[in-house]
Amino acid sequence: MATLAEILTQSETRPRVVKACVELVESEVASKRGLSGAAVRTGFRVVKAVKPTMVADVVDRLLPEFAGALEPFYIESRERAEADGRPVGDVFAAALTREKRRAAEALLVVTDRRAEKVSGGVKKAYQRLRGTAQGHVEAAAPNLGRTLGAFL
Repeated sequence: MATLAEILTQSETRPRVVKACVELVESEVASKRGLSGAAVRTGFRVVKAVKPTMVADVVDRLLPEFAGALEPFYIESRERAEADGRPVGDVFAAALTREKRRAAEALLVVTDRRAEKVSGGVKKAYQRLRGTAQGHVEAAAPNLGRTLGAFL
């Protein structure tokens, strides 16, 4: 059986997954309110000013690692879907909603590891936002589950 990374990175699927994830990131950033939201929106503008295609490039580059981080959810969802007779994408979306804290922690391990390797404005922006990242990623987990679930 194919892994989540194998499914999401197939040559005909990967560009659509990247596009959908970039749209998700942009939507999540735009939805942030308050002082914390202003910091997120500002950090996002900094990243896009440094390199306009950076979000798409990063999503594309990290997609296999993000998929690997979410593999346990995919395996659990696939098993539950087979037992329940439900579509695996729906079960996966529900799992990321239900287990949003665990999903966020898994994804942030990937970004933290990558942030250690960069420098300059991007690293500074990441460090400023990292303290609130858990909450933001948790909030985005249900939409991420639906986004990726559509490809399963």
